[in-house]
Amino acid sequence: MSDVLRQHAEKQFAHELAALKNFDDRPKPPSWQLSPSAVITYLMGGQLPDGTEISAKYVGSRRLMEIAVSTLATDRALLLYGVPGTAKSWVSEHLAAAISGDSTLLIQGTAGTSEEAIRYGWNYARLLSEGPSRAALVDSPMMRAMQDGKLCRIEELTRIPSDVQDTLITVLSEKTLPVPELNTEIQAVKGFNVIATANNRDKGVNELSSALKRRFNTVILPVPDSSEEEIQIVQKRVTDLGRALEIPSEPPALEEIRRIVTIFRELRNGVTEDGKTKLKSPSGTLSTAEAISVVSQGLSLAAHFGDAVLRPHDVAAGLVGAIVKDPVQDRVVWHEYLETVVKERSGWKDVYRACKEVS
Repeated sequence: MSDVLRQHAEKQFAHELAALKNFDDRPKPPSWQLSPSAVITYLMGGQLPDGTEISAKYVGSRRLMEIAVSTLATDRALLLYGVPGTAKSWVSEHLAAAISGDSTLLIQGTAGTSEEAIRYGWNYARLLSEGPSRAALVDSPMMRAMQDGKLCRIEELTRIPSDVQDTLITVLSEKTLPVPELNTEIQAVKGFNVIATANNRDKGVNELSSALKRRFNTVILPVPDSSEEEIQIVQKRVTDLGRALEIPSEPPALEEIRRIVTIFRELRNGVTEDGKTKLKSPSGTLSTAEAISVVSQGLSLAAHFGDAVLRPHDVAAGLVGAIVKDPVQDRVVWHEYLETVVKERSGWKDVYRACKEVS
């Protein structure tokens, strides 16, 4: 598995999950691998009695994670909601890994997602030769999760057409998946539940029906509260990505990460950090995930075409690409920010020159 580009969470952090299980003496809901308390430790990080360090998977409000975990221990499904890049999918994967030991039962929501992706499909060669039978049925991730008492993940729920979304109502309310072709049904085993994600930029694409909304407990994942928190997230994820991708460069300087995060936060919030200058915001989200991407791309440039040390000219192209999504409107916003903020900021002349060069 050493050649796998990105391992599933339950494989990548198997040693942490095993250590937590060894010391976990709290009550566990049916079919859960860990107790809710141990799941929180896995997500938020901590140290076990034998000195084993559990890395933080989520940097943010502990209470939000407690609400998410406690929801999954009830008969309500969980909807993680927020702007793009707020770690919804990341949290969803780690919740499934810690609770079920399996994060692979995944349904990717798109405009083309059909009912079969949620309910079940058919092996049409067997269906034509043998007729409807259990052997001809192709289990969906939802069906497997129900049978095994595990969590099923649904990514981008609001991207799925409304009539397909409503397929979930019976599953979530009755914990049953009817198979009328075989005059039978699949009943969920204890431990089954659903984690869905949706982002508020998709509001109005395929709104959830009132009936479906009632089946979910919604937890809104916010952007990081402070710049220090966001810097910490970017630094950790970039370090992990660099190790996984084997990028031969020096760890990114904290100062470079701080400047990128500052640029993103100021443009996102429409005001400079000192509150003295109001700014126009570009059309993009400028999420933490995009900041991680800019730093990672800069490290790759520095490693393969530089001296392996991250410098402003390595991240300038990535910055422009992340900020200027609309070549007309966003370019004006970016140039105004460069001239009124970056150019005048003490110690930022190198950033200004590098960004002007690629802009």
